[in-house]
Amino acid sequence: MTDAAAVVMAVAAAVGALVAHPLPRWPAVVLVVIALVARRPAVLVVGVALAASALSARSWAGLAPPESRPVDAVLTLVGDPQDVSGALRVEVRVGRRRVEAWARGREAGRLRQRLAGERVRIAGQLQPVPESDRARAAPRHVSARLTVTGVGEWSAGDPASGLANRIRRTLLSGATSLPPPRKALFSGFVLGDDRGQPPEVAFDFRASGLAHLLVVSGQNVAFVLAVTGPLLRRLRLRGRLVAGAGVLLLFGILTRWEPSVLRAVAMAGVTLFAATIGRPASSLRVLALSVTGLLLIDPLLVHSVGFRLSVGACAGIALFSKRLTALVPGPRPVAEALGVTVAAQAGVAPVMVPVFGGLPVASLVANLVALPAAGPLMIWGLAAGLPAGMVGGGVATLLHLPTRAMVAWVAGVARVTGTLPLGQLGLAHVAVLAAGVAAVAVAVGRRRPGLLVAGVVAASAALLHPTLALIRPPPVDASPVGRGATLWREGDATVVVLDGAAGAPDRLMSALHAAGVRDLDILVASRPGTNEARAAEVVQRRFPAGVVLGPPKTKVLGAVVPPDGSEIQLGGLTLHIAHDGDRISVTVSRPP
Repeated sequence: MTDAAAVVMAVAAAVGALVAHPLPRWPAVVLVVIALVARRPAVLVVGVALAASALSARSWAGLAPPESRPVDAVLTLVGDPQDVSGALRVEVRVGRRRVEAWARGREAGRLRQRLAGERVRIAGQLQPVPESDRARAAPRHVSARLTVTGVGEWSAGDPASGLANRIRRTLLSGATSLPPPRKALFSGFVLGDDRGQPPEVAFDFRASGLAHLLVVSGQNVAFVLAVTGPLLRRLRLRGRLVAGAGVLLLFGILTRWEPSVLRAVAMAGVTLFAATIGRPASSLRVLALSVTGLLLIDPLLVHSVGFRLSVGACAGIALFSKRLTALVPGPRPVAEALGVTVAAQAGVAPVMVPVFGGLPVASLVANLVALPAAGPLMIWGLAAGLPAGMVGGGVATLLHLPTRAMVAWVAGVARVTGTLPLGQLGLAHVAVLAAGVAAVAVAVGRRRPGLLVAGVVAASAALLHPTLALIRPPPVDASPVGRGATLWREGDATVVVLDGAAGAPDRLMSALHAAGVRDLDILVASRPGTNEARAAEVVQRRFPAGVVLGPPKTKVLGAVVPPDGSEIQLGGLTLHIAHDGDRISVTVSRPP
């Protein structure tokens, strides 16, 4: 099978998983067997597409909502507990179902320190996932919700999970010398664990295009295999394959089998197998075979944004990095870093633009500047983290001095570049940029100066247009910028009203950043609840407000309570204030 045929097969698997038609499975099995025996790639592609469609339909059928009933049993955690909007969320297995459990108060405290793979006695009420959350829960095979009413004894679970959790706790205990925000980032770089990260830090990494550094990638897997390489090379070929598979399995358990982990581990496994049988394959073919296998095992992965981003970045690097590196003049290390960065961004653009509204222009600069510290940080975090956790004390502090410096560097890059007013690339920008880069590549190869100039101009225009558009941003009238948050803008006047804000503050900040907001003239917290207070506090860390308005019993520090019936003139906007019980109502209008 050629590389192109392997890519077509992966695409066929993705299309079949998306279609999810309830076909019988035996025709797909027959076609696959015939294709493998007769060596017919075209037949194999058809068989894979039919199999993916049938398996996907079966997966969706398994997500039928359950009947509401009480539960009191020893359950296995399949994820790490995470604080969400004042509650604790953790995924558990109830029978054959994957269930999202929610706990509050004392029960949340008892669950908070538990980790995936551990077994806990939990009592609660099982019920279907609300209709509004089914699209979010389905790709994770979650079909029910458990409201926790009691938490009892716990045990370590199976040996592999117990070992992985001991390693995790050792790594994190050795990083206690780091400030809490830096420790949370360390956990993200090394383990792909984004829990505990302040919302403004999560916003920095998303706005700068560096969020991919906080998930486990192929670089982490490559380092683990490199560390265990001397031991693996002492074994015979089959023993090396089995031991390598064991290392990858433990690493997957350690990093919780996130979509990017699945992709990276699958590719490493295919590479190990190919080397064992003496048939090394290109990175593009390894990626295609891995994607095909993963989608046949779990067709719902095709709906995971994280999986799509991981596959897109890897595909971009495999297809474009060498060609882009060859176009960049100057020192080879810089050219290679730039080539890989641009190639990865090109690969994720088809996912980033439709899902997140655009690709940050700042990501090109941020990734290039952060790369010298990001790679060593992942390696050093594992290499020094284990002895630091085992020894502790001053030795751990000393071992993590390089960690502290590298985390501070990457976080500083994210902080600075995330607030740069450079805008985001939309679909049109990406298309023009791709055409410009392609023109430059052709012009360099065929020595056509005119085409070279045209390509450079097109690429430059695509990069500069989003920035120029922010110089005079368009008026905004009651635009939602998150759950319970609304934006108005007229000229230099910017107003944000929080009314029942319940979404993640980092998402709200991302929406403001995408709209070209630099700071706020007036921030209104309409209700006295903690959601508005927390959102107002966090948003002001990156978008400082000139004035904060709130109701009489507001919990927002420094908020001004406007009189009932008052009006505020702000540039071309007029705010009409009315008191309504324990909240204030704000109506924004423009003069005729």
